[in-house]
Amino acid sequence: MSAWLFDLGNSRLKAAPLGEDGLPGDVLAFAHDGMALAAGWDSVLPPRIDAAHVASVAAPALRVALLDALAARAGRISLASTQPAWAGLRIAYAEPAKLGVDRFLTLLAARRRGGASLLVGVGTALTIDLVDAGGRHHGGRIAPSPTMMREALHARAAQLPAVGGGYRVFAADTGDALASGCLGAALALVGQSREAAVDACGGPVALLLHGGGAEALLPHLADAVHAPALVLEGLACWARPDGARR
Repeated sequence: MSAWLFDLGNSRLKAAPLGEDGLPGDVLAFAHDGMALAAGWDSVLPPRIDAAHVASVAAPALRVALLDALAARAGRISLASTQPAWAGLRIAYAEPAKLGVDRFLTLLAARRRGGASLLVGVGTALTIDLVDAGGRHHGGRIAPSPTMMREALHARAAQLPAVGGGYRVFAADTGDALASGCLGAALALVGQSREAAVDACGGPVALLLHGGGAEALLPHLADAVHAPALVLEGLACWARPDGARR
């Protein structure tokens, strides 16, 4: 049976075949403007798909456009949603539906990898979640990503550029100061969360980074693991037969 995984985010659509090992295959990524999917994105897909598994945090109209495109070639479509418990994972939220499905799926992926993990997603927002080795989600944090911080400052003060500059502990020009301040704020939040995670779990906690902005943080975080397909990994867990869900 051919199955594909689709992760529709705020700025990109990611797609990958589901391998026989239960993991995503080679990942394809397509940028979008939040209003419409990239022209011709589906030309890379096979003419027929037995099953399509979808996770979406994008606007409803964009999600509908994706589902409509998949309906023309997929025998079955499943849309992932956050659940209070799944495959040994237990969500901390009293109202699980309020936890974004992308965060839920990264927690599933971390549970599959095993051990305690601090998950850091760097996209439009900076998200942080902790799951311990027993599968208990301790909760998380949401903050603006460094890119969003820059854009917000530029929107309020046009003389502050939205891009450019390099990271310096103490910068000697505005571009570097902006880059350093926004990236530094994210790094400080991750660092503080990492210390708290080790205390909460009573031992080592893996640091997994994903999202389009993760690479900017990686050089500054010792032992961090870049896991760019983490949402798709979790979606692959979601797609497993009913017997694997508990």
